[in-house]
Amino acid sequence: MNIKQAKYDIKNAVSAYLTKDKFGNFAIPIEKQRPIFLIGAPGIGKTAIMEQIAEEMKIGLVSYSMTHHTRQSALGLPFIVQKNYGGEEYSVSEYTMSEIIASVYDMIEFTGVTEGILFLDEINCVSETLAPAMLQFLQYKTFGRHRVPDGWIVVTAGNPPEYNNSVREFDIVTWDRLKRIDVEANYDAWKEYAYAKGVHAAIITYLDIKKDDFYKIETTVDGKSFATARGWSDLSEMIKLYEQKGFAVNEQLIGQYLQNKKISKSFAIYYDLFNKYKSDYQVVKILEGKADKEIAERAKNAKFDERLSLIGLMLDGLVEVIRETFLSESELTELMGCLKTAKFDFTVDKNFEDSLTRQIEAKQKEIAVGKKASNISGDREYVLHATIETLSDERASLIEKQPKDAAEAFKLVKADFDKRKKSLEKGVTKSSGMLSNVFKFCEEAFDKNGQELLILVTELTINPYATHFISRYGCKEYFEHNKDMLFFERKKEIISEIEALGLD
Repeated sequence: MNIKQAKYDIKNAVSAYLTKDKFGNFAIPIEKQRPIFLIGAPGIGKTAIMEQIAEEMKIGLVSYSMTHHTRQSALGLPFIVQKNYGGEEYSVSEYTMSEIIASVYDMIEFTGVTEGILFLDEINCVSETLAPAMLQFLQYKTFGRHRVPDGWIVVTAGNPPEYNNSVREFDIVTWDRLKRIDVEANYDAWKEYAYAKGVHAAIITYLDIKKDDFYKIETTVDGKSFATARGWSDLSEMIKLYEQKGFAVNEQLIGQYLQNKKISKSFAIYYDLFNKYKSDYQVVKILEGKADKEIAERAKNAKFDERLSLIGLMLDGLVEVIRETFLSESELTELMGCLKTAKFDFTVDKNFEDSLTRQIEAKQKEIAVGKKASNISGDREYVLHATIETLSDERASLIEKQPKDAAEAFKLVKADFDKRKKSLEKGVTKSSGMLSNVFKFCEEAFDKNGQELLILVTELTINPYATHFISRYGCKEYFEHNKDMLFFERKKEIISEIEALGLD
C-alpha cells in the first residue's frame, strides 16, 4: 500500500487499541495489542506520518532510532538489591529504567498527555547484543523489568534487507506477534502531503511530468544512486531559503539531495526553465488580472509541459496568498476566543492586563506541550505565536493608556480586533479576485473544456488551503468547471500521455 493508506491503517489501529469498555478496560487487552511494524524503503515518509497521526489524534509521540542504542541504554543498567526468600537473604540483579521507557514517562509528566505512540525506527537493524532484548520487547512490550505505560501504543518501522545490509531477519514467532504493514513509494499520495507542507512548485510540476524520478534507488559501478521522497522534501526547503537569500540554485546543490546524477541534472535544467517561465509569463500580472493578450497567446501556442509549468506557477502564487488568508482567519478565530475571555475577566478584575497575561501564558504552554508531545502542526504553532504577539501588543496598550473601567478596556482590545477583521476581509477579496483571474486567464488561453482547466480544478481540489478557501468563501468559476468532472482519474491519464515527452 502507499504511505497515505498506511497512515489511515495505523491511525485506525491506534484508535482501536485505545478503545475501552464501560469498565475502563481496554477492549483489546494490552498483551494482545500487536505492535505495528511499518516496513518500506528509506525516505518514503514513515516518520512523517507518525507526526501527522499524533497531531490529528491529539496524542503524544516519542520517537527513537534503534540503531543508536546499546543494550544498556535500551534495557537500563544493572544493580544489586537484597531480597528475602524463605527466610534467606539473596543478592539479586535488577535494572534501572530504560532510557526509552523513561522518556515516555517524562512526556506524560511534562505534558499531561496519557495516551500516545512509542515509535521505534529501524528495529530490524539493532546491534547483535540488543537483538534478543528487541525481540522480547516486540512480544511483551518490556525492556528489562519495565513495560511501556498503559495507553501508549508501540509502532515500529524498518527497511527491507535490500536497502540495508544491517537488517536482521525476524523469525516466524516474532512475525506472528506483529501487525505488519508493507509500504511502497507513491507520488500521488506524497503530493497531497507536499501541498500541505508547501513543497516548492518547481518540484511538484517536475514530478507531475516525470513521476518515475520521484523515487528511484539503483546500484551502479559507482555505488548506490538514489532519489527519495525525503530528498525532494529537504531540497524544497533549501531551494526556498536559497531563493529568499538570493543564492544560486545549481546542479551541485540539487545533487546534494538527489543523489542520482541523471535526475539531479534533469531537475536542474527544469528548474532554470521554470524560473524562465515565471519571468516570461509575468505570473504576478496574471494573478492581478493585468496580463497582456500576448501572454495568453504564448500560453495557447506552448507545448503541454510548458503549460503544465505555467499552471504550477499560477497555483503557487495563488496558494501563497490563500494560505496567508487562512492563517489570518485562524488567528482571528483564536483572538475571538481570547476577546470573550477578556470581556468576562475585565468585569471582575481591575488589573486588565492580567487577563491578557494569563492568556499569553496559556498559549505559550500549548506550544511547549505540543512540541514536546510532537502533536502540534506548523500552522497551529504559527497561529499561536501570532496570537501571543497580538495579545502582547494589546497588553502594552492597556498598560500605557490605563483605561478607567472594564468597558473602556474592552473597547481598546476590540478596536484592534476590528482592524484585523477588516484586514482579513481585504485578504479574502484579494484571494477571491486572484482565483477568478487564474480561471479567466486559463479560459482565454486554453480550451474551456480542455485538459489544462481540468488539471487546474484537480490541483485546487487536492490542495488543502485552496479547498478550505473555496468551501468557505466559494468560487463561481471553480464550481462551473467542477461539474461532472472525474478529476483524479482523468488527470492520471493526461499525465501518463505526456510522461514520454521529456524536458530536454
